Amino acid sequence: MSQQTYKALIYVTLRPSVLDPEGTAVASGLQQQGYTEVEEVRMGKYIELTLTTETEESARKRVNQMCHQLLANPVIENYRFELKPLTTTVGG
Repeated sequence: MSQQTYKALIYVTLRPSVLDPEGTAVASGLQQQGYTEVEEVRMGKYIELTLTTETEESARKRVNQMCHQLLANPVIENYRFELKPLTTTVGG
């Protein structure tokens, strides 16, 4: 069966109901620098990883598990991801 390699682009952000002191500090700094049009900043994480699976469905399932178990804290964070196919290899 052939294997497909994917790049997962993962975005992790705080839930809207969670205070974001880092975002507040950045917004304040931008406003002090003269960027007075900035009203709010929310900070997050961006993660890239590469994985090889038999199907896109399998890749989506695995990335979802990784996000839920390690890469994001589902209690206070939301996550979303995109999968981009890279290569196909033939397995035996």
